[in-house]
Amino acid sequence: MSQPLWVFGYGSLIWDPGFPVAETQVARMTDWHRSFCMRSIHHRGTPERMGLVLALDRAAGAFCDGVAFRVETGAEDATLQALRARELISSAYLEDWLAVRTRDGRDITALTYVIDPQHEQYCGGLSLSEQADIIAHAVGGRGTNRAYLEATAAHLAQLGIADADLDALVIMVQRITA
Repeated sequence: MSQPLWVFGYGSLIWDPGFPVAETQVARMTDWHRSFCMRSIHHRGTPERMGLVLALDRAAGAFCDGVAFRVETGAEDATLQALRARELISSAYLEDWLAVRTRDGRDITALTYVIDPQHEQYCGGLSLSEQADIIAHAVGGRGTNRAYLEATAAHLAQLGIADADLDALVIMVQRITA
């Protein structure tokens, strides 16, 4: 690759990128928002008891703050293969190259995984209470849906990224599971 490979993370990639990172920058993507709008049948749920995972859902005027990772030089091909195996497991995500702006003011293009709103796993529009009930009870190949939510919310907080919906969901799920 002649250009550096950047990857935008907004969920588990923030705390578990799974590839060698040369640089990390908090970044913002516009016209998309982070949402528990994808039913998980592999990593955080099963076909019998689906969980929810985060995806970027298109919404004009919205934004998503996350992390832009610059992949170490020489690891680009292996990173692409690993990300595709992880993120495209059920074809509910679409791979796209989208513009993000880093906190330090750089405009970059980053590999990003966004939801396919036509896919059967898409479930945009669930209320926070519906999301909390699903997240509180689902478990998949990578663990509990609750752990996924809590890890994402905690890492966003450490980075100084506010997400009121995730913070509310953490409290709601804790009440359900108490």
